[in-house]
Parts: sequence; C-alpha cells; structure tokens
Amino acid sequence: MEIFELAAELGKALKADERLVKLEEAKKAYEENKTLQRNIVEFDVQQKALQQEMIKPEKDTIFIEVIQKRIDELYKMITEDADFVALNEAQAVVNELMNSVNSTITYNITGELPSSCTHDCSSCGGCH
Repeated sequence: MEIFELAAELGKALKADERLVKLEEAKKAYEENKTLQRNIVEFDVQQKALQQEMIKPEKDTIFIEVIQKRIDELYKMITEDADFVALNEAQAVVNELMNSVNSTITYNITGELPSSCTHDCSSCGGCH
C-alpha cells in the first residue's frame, strides 16, 4: 500500500472515531447557538471599541470602565456557555488523540520514544 493510501485510511478511521464525531457535534451546537454567537459578536465589537478609545490622546475613563465591564460580562457568559465548554473539551480530547497518533508514527519512524512523557499512559502511544 502506498503511503498516501495508508494516510487516507488513517484519516477515514480517525473521522469515524467517536472523539472526532463528538467534536463535529460540538462544533455544530456551538455554531447553531444563536445567543452564544451574538455574545461573541458583541464581545468583538466591544473589544474594538475599547481599543479605539485607548488610542485616543484624551481617553474617557468612565467610558473605558463601562466598556471593560461589559467585556468582562460577555467573556463570562461566553466561557460558561455549555456549548462553548463542550467544544473546548471535545477539541482538547481530539488534540490529545492527534498527539498520540503523531507520537506513534514518529516512534515507528525513528524508534525513539516520545520525549514528552506525561507519565499518564492513557495519552501515550506506548513505551513498554
């Protein structure tokens, strides 16, 4: 089998893995969460407004405080949203999986064990 055929097979196997399926479901929920998306847009707008105010020679400190307070409120609402949390958790699990896959490939190429041993064997491609 050619290298690219093997890579395609690996990609298909990964795509079918429950961790990647959960990531796709989490992405969909995140994108379809209208309240979350609205808060993210407002957060970005408030950040830009704050940046614009900060570069002015004569800053309106009261306005800056109001904007910063709203940014803090939005940040809390965004980061505590269940869909946001689920997406971050699912992404972390997939990142761990991909790191393990890459470590396994590297080990099979070089014969060297991964140098970033976490002593948590659940995240490892194998050392024993």
